[in-house]
Amino acid sequence: MIDVHPTAKISPLSDIEDSVRGTRIVVGEASIIDSFVKIKPAGGSGDLTIGRFCYVNSGCVFYTGNGIGIGDNVLIAANCTFAPVNHAFKAKDRLIRDQGFQPSRGGIVVEEDVWIGANSVILDGAILRKGCVIAAGSIVRGEVEAYTICGGNPLRRLGERS
Repeated sequence: MIDVHPTAKISPLSDIEDSVRGTRIVVGEASIIDSFVKIKPAGGSGDLTIGRFCYVNSGCVFYTGNGIGIGDNVLIAANCTFAPVNHAFKAKDRLIRDQGFQPSRGGIVVEEDVWIGANSVILDGAILRKGCVIAAGSIVRGEVEAYTICGGNPLRRLGERS
């Protein structure tokens, strides 16, 4: 089910697939989904919820997997990937594609007033607390404290918002 608030703007050049497993995709009030954004229900039946007054820039990809919750007033720069799902791969006697998925690490939670820089990858189990900033090109897989500025791979604290 795709539920877009009447004041949200979705580029006709974006690609939002509807789920066959019951995943809900919700886009909140006055949020903007730019061109070439891909939303794909895959890897689980988690929901994608985008809050109010958010902006998702061109080229971002969201796999719904174990769920993604994005709070209000979040800015997501170009070409970010949200992947709240992990392939199973340990059995050497089976192809990876036949092993399914690992248990959920909790999906992805992005609280309000967060800025995610271009080309960042947000993985299953990531929690981005209120007001944090993620530098461009970062990989996030754990919890990021409120109002901190973090970046890199491995992710490290670079400072904090004053």
